[in-house]
Amino acid sequence: MPATKKESIIFGMIMCFGMVLVMSLYNLYLNGILGQMTFMETTLELVVGYVIALLLDIFVVGPNAKKIALKLTEQTEKPLHKILAISIFMVLGMAFFMSIYGLITTYIHVSPVSDSMILDFLVIFGKKHIVAAPLQIIIMGPVVRYIFKAFVQQ
Repeated sequence: MPATKKESIIFGMIMCFGMVLVMSLYNLYLNGILGQMTFMETTLELVVGYVIALLLDIFVVGPNAKKIALKLTEQTEKPLHKILAISIFMVLGMAFFMSIYGLITTYIHVSPVSDSMILDFLVIFGKKHIVAAPLQIIIMGPVVRYIFKAFVQQ
């Protein structure tokens, strides 16, 4: 999809915005604080989550996910296989790192769920991944690719 570094950053910004918006609302819902926070607090959570996700996408998860996915799909010429592989590795990486962020926000806003930080992390990671994977592959991926083609790659 993106042909240049600039296009890649724009694509990542659009994708991160959509994913962070939905996943942040899901995180607030899971913590039972969706309606309890003010608009400004919720907006601040979204902005902080977006910045963290974008930095992870550009510098950590994105390059590594693409490298692994393209290495695994180098024998195929089908773009769909490459797109799905990149999406799967992006979701795994982003869900992992954003679950750490989710764990921190859960501890700040609610409290530890169990006596084990590792168990809390694994529960958050599982809950995030089970929503993020279909959201990315079925909804956000196609929507963002359409928006990108229509408005960026003209």
